[in-house]
Amino acid sequence: MPDILQERIGSLLTGSGPFHASCVAHQGKGVLICGASGSGKSGLALQLMALGAELVADDRVILKAEGGEMLASAPAQIAGKIEARGIGILNAKALPSAPVHVVIALDHAEKARLPEQYTITRLGITLPLLFRVDSPHFPSAIVHYLHHGRNA
Repeated sequence: MPDILQERIGSLLTGSGPFHASCVAHQGKGVLICGASGSGKSGLALQLMALGAELVADDRVILKAEGGEMLASAPAQIAGKIEARGIGILNAKALPSAPVHVVIALDHAEKARLPEQYTITRLGITLPLLFRVDSPHFPSAIVHYLHHGRNA
């Protein structure tokens, strides 16, 4: 991973939280979406929800390590709410928590057709790390990845 990218990724999920991120879960498998303000975290979460995912948290996520997993949950004051730019704050059925299975970093676009497999370790848990793909198939590919993994 290039040094500048390593530096950016290294800053993901630092501090004591809540973390500036969003999280949804598809059939119990959490997707933690990280990125700067305005990078599209809520938008991607809404796209994944349209594909059957359930909201865990939007904009701020509480993360904790428990039983070898990273669990995500929402601060009480924002539970069940998600921002839709240009529309407002929407109500959503929300899960109380979900184990994170993949981290998406929206601040970096993946350019490789068949990218390397990256990971990120936080709270002693190592998880797959995917970068933003600027293509309409990205949300669908994330759901497929959650349930079937990748081969190459």
